[in-house]
Amino acid sequence: MNPIKNVSKVNVSSPMLGGALTACIWLGAGALLLSLILKFSSMQETSLPMYAMTIHGCASFAGGFASGKRSGRKGWYFGGGLGILYALIIILIGFLSVNAGFSSHTWNLLAVVIPAGAIGGMIGVNLKK
Repeated sequence: MNPIKNVSKVNVSSPMLGGALTACIWLGAGALLLSLILKFSSMQETSLPMYAMTIHGCASFAGGFASGKRSGRKGWYFGGGLGILYALIIILIGFLSVNAGFSSHTWNLLAVVIPAGAIGGMIGVNLKK
């Protein structure tokens, strides 16, 4: 068995880990797209928080979808858990990078990403069949 050949086959079997990885990829793509739109259009920076929250919701939905699809059961549970994990990661990054504490934006983030992840998980479980 060639160990070099098996390096390219990454198997993320944990539903939460796979969902978190998917959510981070979607977050990175959304942040890149939003920064390009901000740079090359007439969009104002004052509307940036609304679009950022939309990107967080889409990333959590995609992560919940992947988590639910991998689990095959309890999509709302795995998707909602993914939403909580995603929110904790974002809050931790915000705290460590810019010393952002808890505010109304934190509660808004929680109110968006947990239901988005749960709904994504429910849809992911039902599309597996």
